[in-house]
Amino acid sequence: MSKKKYCMGCGVLLQDENITQEGYISNLEDDICQRCFRMKHYGEYQVSTKSNEEYLHILRSIGRKKDLVLHIVDLINIDKEIALVRNEIRNNKMILVLNKRDVLPKSVKDEKIIRYFKELELNYEDIIVISANKNYNIDLLYETIQKYQTSKNVYVVGHTNTGKSSLINRMISNYSESDKELTISPLPSTTLDEIQIQLNENLTLIDTPGLVDHGSLVNYVDGSILKKISPRKEIKPKTYQLKPHQCLIIQDMIRVDYMEGEKNSFTLYLSNDIKVKRMNAIRQTRLKDLCKTTYSIKYGEDLVINGLGWIKIVEKGIVDLYIDKDIETFTRKSII
Repeated sequence: MSKKKYCMGCGVLLQDENITQEGYISNLEDDICQRCFRMKHYGEYQVSTKSNEEYLHILRSIGRKKDLVLHIVDLINIDKEIALVRNEIRNNKMILVLNKRDVLPKSVKDEKIIRYFKELELNYEDIIVISANKNYNIDLLYETIQKYQTSKNVYVVGHTNTGKSSLINRMISNYSESDKELTISPLPSTTLDEIQIQLNENLTLIDTPGLVDHGSLVNYVDGSILKKISPRKEIKPKTYQLKPHQCLIIQDMIRVDYMEGEKNSFTLYLSNDIKVKRMNAIRQTRLKDLCKTTYSIKYGEDLVINGLGWIKIVEKGIVDLYIDKDIETFTRKSII
């Protein structure tokens, strides 16, 4: 190939010499690589070979510029280290974009969500709640981008699976006459390199690879389970009143034992397709061979299971969590 050409799906440099390498195409006229083509049309997925250090290098390079940055966060899977992106891009103006509003319960007010993030004091120019899927608040976001733009270039950053490419595709549909579309997948590392999308003469969005969250459940389940754990509709929270020595079995993958405390309320914010069973913890031995972590829950905390969702626990108490050793879990102040 004489002139460099980049995949419109994932941003990688296209090449027709090595079928085993990223960016391979058999037809020099194609706009997307074989990986993106098979992902888009057949649902196939190939794991990216890029490391998070390469992604961090991209973030740092953005930090040496003066362009506006959109930090996209998935409201269902809020990063434990949400400050990481802001710390890597310290000098740019930045808007925090909270995506996937459509899968949170409608009873939760946007103002409450925004207040939670403002209390983190991460120094964003603005915080906006959106749904790229439902076109919710996209006009407000577009107006806010115009307000804080420092050049025509605006970078879109965040962890994998937060909906960066979905948002850009929505903005292409809303504000551009282009028929191009970025590759979208529920699996991590779909975008492999920077992709420039010129919406109009005043705005070019630059999609970037997402930081891979190696502690996320999505990295350790097959396709059938992935479809179940990824919410596509409004979550209907499930609430269980637990006494000590009762437990919850979640999708035969996770066990939550309530060990000590007063009668307590456990509300699960998970995909509606996830099956949950309440059982006697003493008599039930299922899943006790998994890695155990003991949490001393404070009043009004969430127990977060990375990649799945969270459990809101009202009163303080002691909880034993059994889960695969590679999946990250943590507690935080209740978001809802």
